[in-house]
Amino acid sequence: MDHAGKAVVRLRWHRVLVGGSSGVLVAGLGLMCLLKGVAEAANAATVLGSAGVVALLVEWARRRSRTHSTSDQVDEAARALARLVGRQWEEEAVLRQLFDPAPLPVTWSDCSEAGVADHRELVGAPISWCADEPESLAGDFRGLRRRRLVAVGPAGSGKSTFAVLLTLGLLRSPEEGDPVPVLLSLASFDPGREAPAEWLRRRITSDYPALADGEVYGPSVVRDLLADGRILPVLDGLDELPASGHGAVVAALNRAYPAGAPLVLTCRTESYVDAVAETGVLAGAAVVAPAPVCPADAVALLRLAAPPGRGQESWTVLADGLARDPGGPAARALASPLMVALVRSVYADAAPGSRADPAKLTDLSRFPTAAAIEQHLLDRFVPTVYGRASSTEPGARRWDPERARRHLGHLARCLNQQPTPDLAWWRLYDAVPALAATWSRALLWSLPAALSGALRVPRASAAELSDGLTDNKLLLALEFGSIFAITFFVMQCVAAALPGRDTVAAWVTALCGTLTTSVVIFAWYVTVGQGGFAVAARTSLLDTFGGTFAFFVVLLITGPPVPPRSPSRAAFNVRHWRRRLPGAVARAVGVALLFVPVLHIYWLAEGRNPPSAAVVGVSLLIGLSVGTGLAALQWTRSAVTVQDIASPRSSIRDDRRVALAQGVYVALVTSVLAAAVNVLYAASEPPGFATVLGEATRPRYVSLGLFGATLALAASAWPHYLTARLVLAARGGLPWRLQAFLADARRLGVLRQVGPVHQFRHARIQHHLAGVPDLPRPRSRPRPEPSRPESSDSVPAPTDPCAP
Repeated sequence: MDHAGKAVVRLRWHRVLVGGSSGVLVAGLGLMCLLKGVAEAANAATVLGSAGVVALLVEWARRRSRTHSTSDQVDEAARALARLVGRQWEEEAVLRQLFDPAPLPVTWSDCSEAGVADHRELVGAPISWCADEPESLAGDFRGLRRRRLVAVGPAGSGKSTFAVLLTLGLLRSPEEGDPVPVLLSLASFDPGREAPAEWLRRRITSDYPALADGEVYGPSVVRDLLADGRILPVLDGLDELPASGHGAVVAALNRAYPAGAPLVLTCRTESYVDAVAETGVLAGAAVVAPAPVCPADAVALLRLAAPPGRGQESWTVLADGLARDPGGPAARALASPLMVALVRSVYADAAPGSRADPAKLTDLSRFPTAAAIEQHLLDRFVPTVYGRASSTEPGARRWDPERARRHLGHLARCLNQQPTPDLAWWRLYDAVPALAATWSRALLWSLPAALSGALRVPRASAAELSDGLTDNKLLLALEFGSIFAITFFVMQCVAAALPGRDTVAAWVTALCGTLTTSVVIFAWYVTVGQGGFAVAARTSLLDTFGGTFAFFVVLLITGPPVPPRSPSRAAFNVRHWRRRLPGAVARAVGVALLFVPVLHIYWLAEGRNPPSAAVVGVSLLIGLSVGTGLAALQWTRSAVTVQDIASPRSSIRDDRRVALAQGVYVALVTSVLAAAVNVLYAASEPPGFATVLGEATRPRYVSLGLFGATLALAASAWPHYLTARLVLAARGGLPWRLQAFLADARRLGVLRQVGPVHQFRHARIQHHLAGVPDLPRPRSRPRPEPSRPESSDSVPAPTDPCAP
């Protein structure tokens, strides 16, 4: 998409806002024509001139964002992204012990599967790399003709480790003009919903929120980095997506990235073969597969990882056993990098004085098969790492190994039930059926809405208590509570059914909510016989007009009252305040001017005639309050520093800030709006302003404020996460201090962190903890015969694990 097209996309939402605001004003004039006649409508039309001012102010405030990132900003963003990616994966490499003492020497060569790689003339020379030196691996990758690579292999063969080492190698030894390698998990990509470039933009902005700072890097820096080929996508785990979508992903990558654009992809061999059979090869890409780990190399690495001393004798016995039986169960088990890592965790990193003896792995009476050894290592992994942490780290948190195993098993079972391996905290509600279903979640959130409606009824006085008049107030509280609950339920269900969270969705949700309220009020008026059908219809129309505008203002601030697709970012700072202040002032003034015609039309249509000065003054005061708060919230949703990297804890903290700030702000806005209505009412009829803050009106403010706060909280991810976490902890499935538990699991090597989400270290570990055997996935169709034979000059994978 060219720059003009990008500008149109970015400006679409505020054009909809201007058009929607004009629609409200036109609807108000139509309402006045219906209720008061053409003459009154013509008088009200004189105040609509401010709508043009609103449009001009909004357009002027947003015009500043039409400019694109400059070349200097794009260059600086590329350098900042390289620093952030490098810091992230250097830290992850330390936790995964990839360089302690050294990377496991695994040889990668051309895949022996026929027809999965592109023509040899397009790929380049035959490949045989040893992934034990990241810088050397990066040099080998640069030697590819088109720098497009697919790494395949069976489960546990080190594909993710290969991607990490390649990323770090490219970052450690950069060359002029190299794109920045960005390693991302493919688990959240759905080619049917978004294009690869849009998904990459969303993921990079989410994982590295510092790049969203438009004042430093400009408004389009991530798009420009992608469009200019300044980013090398390293996409890990195609096989983690549903099997039916593997071919669609390959096809989408071919469409989005021409054959000359650098790209790296990892996948299990069988899944990639099926994808190629469905849609064809990844254009211009070489395909490499790992050789089995040489047992001697594995034992040499494990010996160095173990502390020196008497324990080294056990490793010597293990090495001798592997040499005597190179095709035995122990040698076949240690051919997998995952099993080598588990042997290290269970035996090499054992606490001093423990009786962990790796030599027993060669005992055929105990472990007659490689599967038996793998099962033993998987069984001992979690108890060993947690038991060692309890005995050797006295200052750290202590988790009982059995209890930790139970919690991890619950998490693994929850992840097995979802389509991706991502443990995204903002989707934790999916683990609670009552919160995952739209109708039951809406019903649950209707409870605080019902409470807010019940609080609208003033508390019974002493005289009413003595006269026994509390039954009427209780009935009235039940009626208001029911109205508020039904309205909230409908708004949540409608918002969940809409495809997006844009301005149009806010309009539709607000309209449906107010229509529900108006229908209930209309039925109540007709039922009790207060004023007849005409009064009921008139009141319902006025409530629909005023309520739609009020709800729309709230939803425009918070978004629809459903769990968001991703958490919010937040930072309380005053960085670049001189640049940001004009836009914030324009937003506040624009909202203030918008309130003038809306409130004026509402009051004239209702038949009241407060002084024009009162209408204008109150409208500007309320509008400025709302606009200032909205500008402050927008100011809050900004990047923190150039060093900011998203993590689960930081994203929870940021979303909690936004949720609480929005809740307090919306509560104040709705209360102030109710007070404004009372002020104008007091200006037109006795007893005057004494009723504005009287004892009878205060419950109304509290009620509406609580309802608005409930709307705001339901639109944020943190309240849904908090509810799910408390429910799961109360059931015993998860610990009360969930994030501390996950952080320790990552530190101990059970979990890994990819941006703001956690994943199990490997799918084998997840399936084992969940009690599900890690069986090969059934094929969706029989594997067809290869359509193109392998080139004769390709190098097959060596059959001898120790072959050079």
